[in-house]
Amino acid sequence: MKVVFLASTVQDLKWFRHYYRAVFSDGSEKAGAHFQAAIATLSANPYAGRRSGPETEVRELPIPRTPFIIIYRVTPIQIEVLRPWDSRLVGDY
Repeated sequence: MKVVFLASTVQDLKWFRHYYRAVFSDGSEKAGAHFQAAIATLSANPYAGRRSGPETEVRELPIPRTPFIIIYRVTPIQIEVLRPWDSRLVGDY
């Protein structure tokens, strides 16, 4: 299934890139590979992530070996990535 990144992902993707280029550059290459693998998993298995709550269709898929979580929803025609969330941040996404 097609994975689409919504406009709401722009700032989070910038943070992901900044973090792995400027703050933790040693992990940049592996983090990018883990991110791509998570998106591939999501494309092949749209319901791989867990629901973010009992009454919601929003799902969460952790990106292995990173503090990031892909927040998404599945529609009949595509998977919509709402945010690649840095789980170390306090508050709701």
